[in-house]
Order: sequence, then C-alpha cells, then structure tokens
Amino acid sequence: MALTETVPAAVPSAHEGILRRQSLRESAARTYARSLPIVPVRARGLTIEGADGRRYLDCLSGAGTLALGHNHPVVLEAIHTVLDSGAPLHILDLATPVKDAFVTELFATLPRELAETARIQFCGPAGTDAVEAAFKLVRTATGRDGLMAFSGAYHGMTAEALAASGGARHTSVTRLPYPYDYRCPFATGGERGAELSARWAQNLLDDDKSGVTRPAGMILEPVQGEGGVIPAPDGWLRRMREITAERGIPLIVDEVQTGVGRTGTFWAIEHSGIVPDVLVLSKAIGGSLPLAVIVYRGDLDAWQPGAHAGTFRGNQLAMAAGRATLAYVREHQLDRRAQELGARMLARLGGLAARHDCIGDVRGRGLMLGVELVDRDAGPDAGGARPADPRLAAAVQRACLDRGLIVELGGRHSAVVRLLPPLTITDEQADAILDRLADAIAAAVRTTPGPTGSSPTTMRGTTP
Repeated sequence: MALTETVPAAVPSAHEGILRRQSLRESAARTYARSLPIVPVRARGLTIEGADGRRYLDCLSGAGTLALGHNHPVVLEAIHTVLDSGAPLHILDLATPVKDAFVTELFATLPRELAETARIQFCGPAGTDAVEAAFKLVRTATGRDGLMAFSGAYHGMTAEALAASGGARHTSVTRLPYPYDYRCPFATGGERGAELSARWAQNLLDDDKSGVTRPAGMILEPVQGEGGVIPAPDGWLRRMREITAERGIPLIVDEVQTGVGRTGTFWAIEHSGIVPDVLVLSKAIGGSLPLAVIVYRGDLDAWQPGAHAGTFRGNQLAMAAGRATLAYVREHQLDRRAQELGARMLARLGGLAARHDCIGDVRGRGLMLGVELVDRDAGPDAGGARPADPRLAAAVQRACLDRGLIVELGGRHSAVVRLLPPLTITDEQADAILDRLADAIAAAVRTTPGPTGSSPTTMRGTTP
C-alpha cells in the first residue's frame, strides 16, 4: 500500500456505530480504544485500514507483539499449514511436532550457556502469567519468598506481576532505583547514577540491618517499555548479574517486549552479555498470536507436576507462527536491521529535540524508541529535568492519529511518545513515521497551552 493512499470511505454510521456499541458494552478498563478511536478491518505490514476508509501507519505493533508487522506472509503460511494438516489445535501440554519445532528454533536463538541446560515452561498465553510462573519457580527452587524489582517497571496485570511493577501499592516487594539518565533518582545521571543504583542494591542485600532479607529472585527489564523506554546501561546490567550471582539470588529478565530483535540484538541481554537464570518471553514469540513461556537453568527445575498449569498452554497456531517469526528474524538478521535503522531514527529524533523546547529527552535501543515531552516553561530539577507534560503528549498522540500515525504513550505521567514499528519497515516508511510525528508535535505545540495555562510552547530559536 502506498503511504499516502486512501480508499473510499465506508458508511460513517457503520464505523461510528461500532465505536458507540463498544463504549456501551465494554468495561471501563479498556485502554487503547480510548485514545485510538479506529475500527481496523484490514492490515498488512506497517499499515492498518480502518472501517472509515482511512489508512494508518501502525507504530504500536500490538504493543511490540508484531515483529514482522501485520499478516506477514511467512506467518500466514505457517498458520495455514497447521490448519490444512488436520493437526489438533488444542493439546494442553502434550508433545507435538509443531511444539517440538518451535522449542528447537527458540533454543537455537538463546545464549549458549543458557540453552545447554535450559528447561522451558509453557504458561497461560500472556506475559503476565509467565512472570507469575517465574516468581513461583524461584520461590520453589530457593525456599525463599521475597522479591526485588525496580522503580518504573511493568511486568503485567495479575496480582504478583502488578506487585513487582512500578505502580504497585501495599506490597512486600523490595523496590530498587532503576537507572534513568534524564530523571536520575540521585540527580547525577550517566555512569555515576548507574553505579549508585547498583551500590544501593548491594548495600540493601549485605546490610543485616537494612530490613531486607535475601529474596527468592530479582526481576528487571533490559529496557523499561511502559516505564518510558528507558534502556538499562550495559555495565549496570553486568553489575546486577554479579550481585545476584555472588549471593545466590536467581536473576529473572523480562524480555516480553524487548525480545526477538526489537532492541538491535535477538535478545536484549546480548548487548551486555549477561546470562540470566530465568528468561520471561511472550509477545513476538507467538508471531502475533498468544504465547508465553519461561526458559530457565535446569538446576532450578524443582517443581512438582502440575505446579504451574493452564488450559491454553498448547496454542499450536501460535507455536507455528512463532517458529516462523523466530526463524525469519534470525535468517534475515532483522536484529541488525533494527539496530541500524533505530540508530538513524534516534539521530533524527535528536534533531527534532534540538528544535523543540518541549522535548526533554529522546532515547531508546533498536526499534524501541521514546520521546519525552516536558513543560518547557517550568524550571529544571536538580538533575536538569523539567516536569512531564501529559497534556501535550496526549495532544501529540491525537495529532499523530489525525495524520494517519498510530503511537502509544508511556512513562511517568504518560508523557513519553513511544515508537514500536515492525522490524520489517523500509527506510521510506521510517521517514514517513518521523515526518508525521514531527508535524504532529509542531501542531500540538501551537494549540496546546502549558500545564499551568501558559501560552503554547514554541520551537527553539523562534518567538511566540
């Protein structure tokens, strides 16, 4: 599809009626539908076509699920092959050729040190259940109960996963400071901020008066996605691996969103070279269909039969689509493509930040990028960061949608515009994404008053 192509509009009442019925019937907990009032009817690659006849560039990609974009031919072929074969679609946790092929392909992509002794547990078909399984596993293996997690984290919506996420309340999980260069909790940023974060964790564990007992495990994200697209420094990740290994604490790495080439290596842990004890995987590993697993060191496999079960662990279509996706990313080196194209996009976003005072920071890794919008009229804090501007971020998201670009918001106060395009995008499509984003930011700046009712922010070097 051409980037600017349009199709005849559908009957407006049909499109509007579907949206109206959704708002009447679905729960108040619905999320994406509130900020993205579209009705997708067809999709291919980067492009979604709505029931209203408009076409959009999808830079959300199912919250990072669609590594190959919508309806990639290799994914469709894998699904059709299973359907045409007469194979059972529901098999609980029984062995099948489809499952065997998926596990073989998955293990071929893992760090050798992990793959040599690894065990895999198929979970309920969502990342949050895999997180729950990881917690249950390390508690069983260590005989301990507590957990360590990080500020700004997001690990899912079930009880234990939420307890380890950044917005948790009334939880016994010990919270540690995550390195956040722009909003460093120590007001230093850079290597010094990361070092202080590591020292904090080490001190809590070694001080017998800290009030923190040795936990069953530590969980972290190599790049915090929902937390605002915050990459962890490689040196800091290596320190976390050293600290946990020296104290016999299993390290759980949540690669639900960062995996399968997204950050510029097949798994984000490869940037730092660490090998975790438990790897939590979902989203892209199912090739756009629901699938979640944990992969872990064999000596942690202390579960009794049925210790973690679920009716829908045997999604044959997802395993077939996932195997095809993993193989395609590996064979076509889409992780390298993500690294190279992501670096170019990040450089261009840096140029956009230089022209707009309302952009506090741009950051990311590979094709996982974020633009943090701030109140340019407010003074900076001790670390040089200005307050987040969620109103402007929401206006930018709306302006993007008006221009046929779908983006999501995240981070503190939902003020970070997130870009998660499929790994298959072309240079032309990447330019189109950034062109539309730049135009949307300029439009939102012109029309959105500051958080305190001040005049709209302006571009650097210009007058109001």
